[in-house]
Amino acid sequence: MSTSSSSVRQRGGPNIKKTSSTAAPARDATPDSILETAKPASGAGSEWDYKLALSVITALAFVTRFWGIGHPNEVVFDEVHFGKFASYYLQRTYFFDVHPPFGKLLFALMGWFVGYDGHFLFDNIGDSYIDNKVPYVAFRAMPALLGALTVPTVFLIMWESGYSLPAAVLAACLVLFDNAHIGQTRLILLDATLVFAMSVSVLCYVRFYKLRHDPFGRKWWKWLLLTGVALSCVISTKYVGAFTFFSIGCAVVIDLWALMDINRRQGALTLPEFGKHFAARLFGLIVVPFFFYLFWFQVHFAILTRSGPGDDFMSPEFQETLSDNIMTLQSVGIDYYDTIAIKHKETKNYLHSHYDKYPLRYDDGRVSSQGQQVTGYPFEDINNHWQILPGHITPDDDKSGQHVRNGDLIKLRHVVTDSVLLSHDVASPYYPTNQEFTTVSLEEANGGRFNDTLFELRIEQGKGKQEFKTMSGQFKLVHNPTKVAMWTHTTPLPDWAFKQAEINGNKNVAQSSNIWFVDTIPSLPEDSDRRKREPRKVKRVPFLKKYFELQRAMFYHNNALTSSHPYASHPIQWPFLLRGVSFWTQNDTRRQIYFLGNPIGWWIASSILAVFAGIIGADQLSLRRGVDALDELWAPGTRSRLYNSTGFFFLTWAAHYLPFFLMGRQLFLHHYLPAHLASALVTGALLEFIFTVDPVALDEPSNIAITEPKGGKKKGAAVAHRPTLSVKERMGGNILGLWAAVGVVIMAVLWGWYFFLPLTYGKPGLDVAGVNARKWLGYDLHFAK
Repeated sequence: MSTSSSSVRQRGGPNIKKTSSTAAPARDATPDSILETAKPASGAGSEWDYKLALSVITALAFVTRFWGIGHPNEVVFDEVHFGKFASYYLQRTYFFDVHPPFGKLLFALMGWFVGYDGHFLFDNIGDSYIDNKVPYVAFRAMPALLGALTVPTVFLIMWESGYSLPAAVLAACLVLFDNAHIGQTRLILLDATLVFAMSVSVLCYVRFYKLRHDPFGRKWWKWLLLTGVALSCVISTKYVGAFTFFSIGCAVVIDLWALMDINRRQGALTLPEFGKHFAARLFGLIVVPFFFYLFWFQVHFAILTRSGPGDDFMSPEFQETLSDNIMTLQSVGIDYYDTIAIKHKETKNYLHSHYDKYPLRYDDGRVSSQGQQVTGYPFEDINNHWQILPGHITPDDDKSGQHVRNGDLIKLRHVVTDSVLLSHDVASPYYPTNQEFTTVSLEEANGGRFNDTLFELRIEQGKGKQEFKTMSGQFKLVHNPTKVAMWTHTTPLPDWAFKQAEINGNKNVAQSSNIWFVDTIPSLPEDSDRRKREPRKVKRVPFLKKYFELQRAMFYHNNALTSSHPYASHPIQWPFLLRGVSFWTQNDTRRQIYFLGNPIGWWIASSILAVFAGIIGADQLSLRRGVDALDELWAPGTRSRLYNSTGFFFLTWAAHYLPFFLMGRQLFLHHYLPAHLASALVTGALLEFIFTVDPVALDEPSNIAITEPKGGKKKGAAVAHRPTLSVKERMGGNILGLWAAVGVVIMAVLWGWYFFLPLTYGKPGLDVAGVNARKWLGYDLHFAK
């Protein structure tokens, strides 16, 4: 029998007392038991309680997500974006977004199912769905369905991982009655798809891992491939899905490392056998998800064939693959001595100049050249007109009527002031490291300042001496002597420049914000042969070329989302639920939707995370001192289960939370939802651990089964297997105590859900006292006065 629970077994000390002549297998944590199976041993019939609980929880999930889903009948928060994208899909109009297409395609699919034609563009928060005849309930039903299915998926993760019924119920209820999960899944938003796919990925991997002793069978392959498909859905919805890849990837690496062990209990693998395991996981968890990921982009490109608001984010070559594209229809070749209007691609400011001069000194004391101002101006104006001149001419060839081409050296003469564009080694008004742009007279431009007025025309993705054209000929204007690129930005100059934009020379020539294009040719007569339009066919560009261009644009603009937002928050605030996000308000009824989690549930889950970290730290410290408490006070294999199963959930939480501290973009509370789901899993698992004390012991040799490997006896190949504990055996009779603890937690969580329900569902409206009563941590709620 086991020793008393009050005694602590010493590891490696001089006074170790042997309790049996036969050594029991080590009970330390091993990678081979990441996710143990501990369902009742009496067969499927004994699982009726799990099935009943699953049915009840699923029904409640659908009720909480679908109740009153038609309210409000107006555009709410980011529905202006994702509803708009669904309409663009249905109109086949090209748009640009920083997120991959899978989640948005689901909304478009729902719209197609109900016969919606995409006529409404969700332009403003508060626009009426009823007046505009939009099937918004059908759109909202998609995330509500996925959000409802997330709850039983959490339950199944706990069940398949071998946890007791109360632990599984608790984990599911922390998501079931969470106001943030409910609020985010009742609107046309992507997070329901993301969280559901993330939870399914974890569930499928648990099912796959449970088959680790029967590799390469039909079920083994099924769950491996399903894990890969689920992972592809996560990252095809939002790029934070990479965190789910990391979570499962860590478990896979640990699994492979265990398979490499020549002393593993199931017998050593040969290197070819290990290679098969590695290749199978590489195929199922990397190759399959990647090709599914590519597939959704292929669908994206196949649907969006018409020119639209996303054109400006793409290269001219890409835009020419879209029908009705303005570049294809209005592109005109540019000749020397044409008068042109040049426009910046990002800010849409024209290259502009006027007679006013730069001040002698700027506010920081630096001195300017006092040359003529060159600025950016957002409106059409005669001061935007520049004549394009050849950089070098000869008496025999002044290049009149010749086409301007990629790589040519050119000059730009400002038509109104009859001066020539110039850059020189003088600091610009706002950027001391960037060069000033100004103009000089024709005499100086053809004399001592000749070189300073030469610019190289570099057409983006231009080929050889490609002809320069309006609209499609996006280019960088590079100062020939100093190799800086003409650039502008959004910060306006002071009053001395009439609040116009600064133009300067950027030393980082490769920067994409250096790109300009010619908008019009004002000097070209309307009846010119060059204005005649010939029918042009839509060009075809290889899929991978379009894919890589879109990927670059998505990553660039996603990282550029650094502007402030009144409801943005910091990751350190999320586990403690220090602030939420106002989604919608209605002044006359005092109704509002305020995105906020269930404070009680979040605080409990965050506390349990800290407790888990403390237990791991204390265990490691005791082991360093030769004291082994876990396996003595709890069941055999407790350390393995705590580190590998609960530890896997903790790793999933950390992987979905900690990377946000490294991000410089806008962040909001909804970014924590995947991590919160993982924290719910940790909470259920750790609460079971706390109540699993003094179980049935399995220390005696009679309780250890010795099995021979398949294929006959082999010296040293006998494998010791400890029988799988049922939940009741592992709980040691303390199931009622666990149920009591779970009941208390669920009642508190249920009360928190109900108390904040008016802010989640947007009704009923609250009076001043009701609003103030819910400002627990100073939440910035409306109608508090």
